[in-house]
Amino acid sequence: MLAQIVLFDGFDPLDVIAPYEVLGAGGTVAGGALTVELVSAEGPREVPGGLGMLTLRATAALDPERADLVLVPGAAGRISDDGGADTVPAILGRSLETPLPGLLKAACDRPGVTMTTVCGGSMVLAMAGLITGRRATTHHMGLDALAAAGVHAIDARVVDDGDLVTGAGVTSGLDLALHLLERELGPRIAHEVEKLFSHERRGTVWSARGTAPVLEGRPA
Repeated sequence: MLAQIVLFDGFDPLDVIAPYEVLGAGGTVAGGALTVELVSAEGPREVPGGLGMLTLRATAALDPERADLVLVPGAAGRISDDGGADTVPAILGRSLETPLPGLLKAACDRPGVTMTTVCGGSMVLAMAGLITGRRATTHHMGLDALAAAGVHAIDARVVDDGDLVTGAGVTSGLDLALHLLERELGPRIAHEVEKLFSHERRGTVWSARGTAPVLEGRPA
């Protein structure tokens, strides 16, 4: 199984590094059943993170024909809607001016690929029109924008909507990746990585299975 984690100019480093380490460790303890690559739409290159933080190297191009799992991070920038070039919305918007949206669409269209996001990564998919009508989460400050983009925004740490799995704020990347390990490789692998990282998952992974709760007399 191949996981490709997407880098774009201005990405949030923790959105990338946390799931990269968790998935990589899972692959190791599963005897190589999972490999992880850092990729970009343009191919191998040095990719700067937002706010002058870490620069990471993409070692390959995002390849929808090879990837079994694609993870899109959010952006690191100023939290503002003033239109500045260094704001999170502006950075996410610029990612759509690259070949990235077309590659993500090809991945979404390919059977068997699981699309995953951390934080504002779900906004990249939403702004590209790739998850309209789907259930997803993002950073709590972006839930209204996610809903405005036509997504059923769920206020949960991790949302599993089948072939779309999304995480909320930046540290949710740890829990999202552990959930993916449990889902794809089994609970013993996920548990071993939890022990290795001394991290226990927070919250309940939301999915549409089971009995719907009733709030104020209406199904939630």
